[in-house]
Order: sequence, then structure tokens, then C-alpha cells
Amino acid sequence: MGKITKKSVAVELTKLATFENPKVKLEQYQTEAEIAAQVIWKAFLNGDIEGKSCIDLGCGTGILGIGALILGARKVTFVDIDLEALKKAEENKIAVEKNLKRKYRAEFVQREIRLYKKRAQVIIQNPPFGTKQPHADKAFLLKAMELAPTIYSIHKIAGERFIATLAEDNGFSIKGIIPIKFPLKPTLTFHRKKTYYTDVGVWMLEKRRRKV
Repeated sequence: MGKITKKSVAVELTKLATFENPKVKLEQYQTEAEIAAQVIWKAFLNGDIEGKSCIDLGCGTGILGIGALILGARKVTFVDIDLEALKKAEENKIAVEKNLKRKYRAEFVQREIRLYKKRAQVIIQNPPFGTKQPHADKAFLLKAMELAPTIYSIHKIAGERFIATLAEDNGFSIKGIIPIKFPLKPTLTFHRKKTYYTDVGVWMLEKRRRKV
């Protein structure tokens, strides 16, 4: 692979298999390789990937977690309720290992995220936007805040005030928000437009230290 750059990570991520039969109820939209690389690269530059234990909550086909492995995460745990997506994530991890001639530490867990208990140093996630299940992203954020002190999470920009309140109430500070135009391609049968773009942000959250 040579020198690792954001572009080279994106190139590797474009090779990954995507959802074959995305489930409407689970809001399974594929995260674009360029966006995944942007999220993971920012976390990497912040010192939140290399040598860290990470969890990709609601991992889908694993694009965020695999990006973290490529950039040196010590271990990534992939968690999803959908066994079909989880198997695809594991296949993608194996394919990347073959492409890059490396072995990565990973665990694949089929579980409803509310029931997952193991902690890590960093959470990276692209939860459902809540189109089908209102406030679905709230459950992901609350679980992330329970499991790790550092979080990178993708949400609709329209939820900025809600996320700020949730972070404050749970002892987290917002370290930054990266605005992104998120493409929703017509992977589901009821989609008519070729590609629909929605305004999202990558929230960088950090647990506040208790004052002594």
C-alpha cells in the first residue's frame, strides 16, 4: 500500500462489498468510501485511532471499522443486529487483509446495541438518521457515551441542538463538528431520485474530566 494517506484509505474502502439487500426498517444506507475515510482520517490525526481499541456500533458492512484497522487501531469490535450485514463486514475485513497482506484484530458481535456492554477507548459510528424510527440515533449516542470516552458519530445537522443537550446531560463536550453532504443513493425500492444529498455532521465528542 506504501505511504498511508486519506486518499489511499479511501481507495481501499471503495473495494469493499456493500449491502446486497438493504433493510428499510434498519435504515441501511451505505457510507461512501470518501466520507468514511474523512471521518477515520480526522480521528487518526487526533490520535484516536492508532493503537486504540475501537467499536463500530451499528457497523453495517464495516466500512468505518475497517478504515480504523487500516490506520492502525489495536482492535475493532464490529457490532450490528443484522447477521447478514455482519457477515459482509467480516468478509470485507478478510478481503482487506489479503489485499494489504496484513492481519488485523477484530471481533464481530451480533447484538442489539442497547444490550452490548464491553467498553473501548473510541466509538466510531454512523447510526440511523431516525427517518423510520424516530430518535433511533439517540439510542446509539447514549450507548456510545456509556462505552467510550471518545466518540465520532454521524448525524443530521438539523439535530445539532438535541445532540448538544444530550452531550451536556451525559458529561460530554463537543470538540468539533465536520459538515458533510451525505449522498443517499437509491438502494431501496421506493427511492426515485438518482442520488439525494442530506446535510450531516460528524460529531467529535469527549468525556469531560471530573473536577477534583
